[in-house]
Amino acid sequence: MTRARAAAVLAVLAAAWAVAAWLLWRTSVPSLRLPHLDERRYFTAAQLRAADDFSRFGELTWLGATVVQLAVLAVYARRGIAFARESAAGPIGTGMLLGMIGFALVWLAQLPFSVADLWWQRRHGLSHAGYVGSLFGNWFALGAEFVFLSLALAIVMGLARRIGRLWWLPAAPVFVGLATLFAFVTPWLVSTHPLGDPQLRAAAARLESREGVSRVPVVVEDVHDVTSLPNAEATGIGPSRRIVLWDTLVDGRFSERELRFVVAHEIGHLARNHIWKSIGWYTLFAFPGAFLIAAATRRRGGMGEPAAVPLSLLVLVVLGLLALPLENAISRHLEQEADWRALVTTHDPAADVSLMRRFVATTLDEPNPSLVDYLVFENHPTLLQRIALAKAYAAAQSP
Repeated sequence: MTRARAAAVLAVLAAAWAVAAWLLWRTSVPSLRLPHLDERRYFTAAQLRAADDFSRFGELTWLGATVVQLAVLAVYARRGIAFARESAAGPIGTGMLLGMIGFALVWLAQLPFSVADLWWQRRHGLSHAGYVGSLFGNWFALGAEFVFLSLALAIVMGLARRIGRLWWLPAAPVFVGLATLFAFVTPWLVSTHPLGDPQLRAAAARLESREGVSRVPVVVEDVHDVTSLPNAEATGIGPSRRIVLWDTLVDGRFSERELRFVVAHEIGHLARNHIWKSIGWYTLFAFPGAFLIAAATRRRGGMGEPAAVPLSLLVLVVLGLLALPLENAISRHLEQEADWRALVTTHDPAADVSLMRRFVATTLDEPNPSLVDYLVFENHPTLLQRIALAKAYAAAQSP
């Protein structure tokens, strides 16, 4: 292919990517001018200090863990092949072994930061998990990550050895398919029980009807023995769809109106097909991400060779860090729309405001973080932004 033709193909692909991104970005939130709010009007000085103190330590542990992860992977990318020079597992088996070794090295290097983060959460009463149980007890989750990494490497290396440098073209759809399958089966991997509150169940049914969402189970996951943090999520695709409330959300700390708003928010995610949109965004990232990994590992012989695996792990992590601000922006965009749908269906901006105010005390989230924190850590609109949206909705409803 000539350079001119290659440039034309890339231009067409870039245009298609931009159109798809525009379609996914569309929202039902009207163009509103959010009011500027003073956080001190909604949160006490003590709450703001506590949230700032808690968040600062978490940012430091994340930064330390990230630097260590990059350093370990950089060294491993340079010297990792030495771990398997004598391997008799064949090229793909050797590549899978190198991937698992890299995963284990990163996990061990980040262990001190995980301990520090858990200590900090326990000190503030947000976690009840023991150190041994939290760090070493969840072997199922670690095993699942090992299996997924091995499967991913087997797919990539198998394609690369069969079709060469263009392996990324069929590989990206395969991983999109796996992501879709994971989104479908995830709800059945979590132990839950039916919601016991009849009033909230009835409210959920009414809200689903207003949003045109077919009957979706509202279930509760017991997490109180691990954390005091409240949370909820809309999960699943098609018959697996459900709304999961943590039992720490329905333990009496939140009013019925606040819980109704939470449920309406999660129904909003389902009504606006946010899980499918998330898969769509994953698709848009998967193709250029796979292409960049293919290009970066070409000097090591490409992803068909075991020597390329350690380098591919480093490239994958770097790409993830570079994409993090954009991924957070997309998540915040979806969460804002879910908030808006909840406002439209409940007509209760006051419940939204009281819920956000209560979140500071129960989660120690910063209501108005710095710009760097906002870009790197916040996958939801800030609490102050969410209050401002409720205020804008209320103003728009006033005669």
